[in-house]
Amino acid sequence: MDISTKTTAPPAPADPPTPALQTRASRGATRPGDRIFLGLSRGSGILLLVIMAAIAAFLTYRASLVLSKNDGNFLTTFEWNANATPPVFGIAVLAFGTIVSSVIAMAIAVPIAVGIALFITHYAPKKIGGVIAYIVDLLAAVPSIVYGLWGALFLVPHLTGFYSWLNDYFGWTGILEWQGGAPRTLLAVGILLAIMILPIITNVSREVFRQAPLMHQEAALALGATRWEVIRMSVIPFGRSGVISASMLGLGRALGETMAVATVLSPSFELNASLLDPGGGTFAQNIAAKFSEATEQGRDALIASGLVLFIITLVVNGAARAIIARRKEYSGANA
Repeated sequence: MDISTKTTAPPAPADPPTPALQTRASRGATRPGDRIFLGLSRGSGILLLVIMAAIAAFLTYRASLVLSKNDGNFLTTFEWNANATPPVFGIAVLAFGTIVSSVIAMAIAVPIAVGIALFITHYAPKKIGGVIAYIVDLLAAVPSIVYGLWGALFLVPHLTGFYSWLNDYFGWTGILEWQGGAPRTLLAVGILLAIMILPIITNVSREVFRQAPLMHQEAALALGATRWEVIRMSVIPFGRSGVISASMLGLGRALGETMAVATVLSPSFELNASLLDPGGGTFAQNIAAKFSEATEQGRDALIASGLVLFIITLVVNGAARAIIARRKEYSGANA
């Protein structure tokens, strides 16, 4: 008895939809809520660009009114007498003080913040890590004027012994030579700023480290890596871009901090070779100190210094974005 097998031909593939049908389908899939959300998102981005452009235009216009009258060199003059006729003012001391104090703050805060973030996420027990994270969050909520009062009344008096130690062992460098006096210096400002920006860098770094792929860490452990080797090979490379972003957020606050710096620093328009000598100033501190007594011409001069701070902030953030763009392989989106 012959058994015949019946084979059925596969169904012919359906014709692809025409462009008109695709267009109607895509239109039907777009709900009113999607269109509203798209419009709000696009409008928010455009509004941000408009605000930034308006700030830049305002600062540039007001600065141009007084820079043409300046009897000194705006970039190199070691004097600020913007209310005089003709005005004489320059930003050399302010730029130096702003950059130096911010660099000191970053050098102190970034390693400590990364260490705290790693301890909370990979070393500390869950309860202890939660308590430490809560304390760090509280530090972020403290107003800057409170930090300034604490720095002036507690930190500065207790820096005398530290300055004496630096002078004994590192005074030969000239940069850390101390000749006595109240330690209301750029180094004290840098230490205070480091404490202020520590919560920002710690919180962002902590959340980035928590997103490190668990499979990568387990694979490293399976190959015999120690906990530190796992962190060094899997966690830190993954979170490097996030740490850079967190550092830039902290640097932005350090560059623009006003009241805390004005409370701690003993300002003067002199540049000292030693970081332990009183003197110096920052853009934000100078604006806060002189704005109330400034004439219209003096306010324009302060706005001109604010324009320089605005440009420095844009350059720093642009450099950070360039560094992050070069390390896309470590971004969370590509993990």
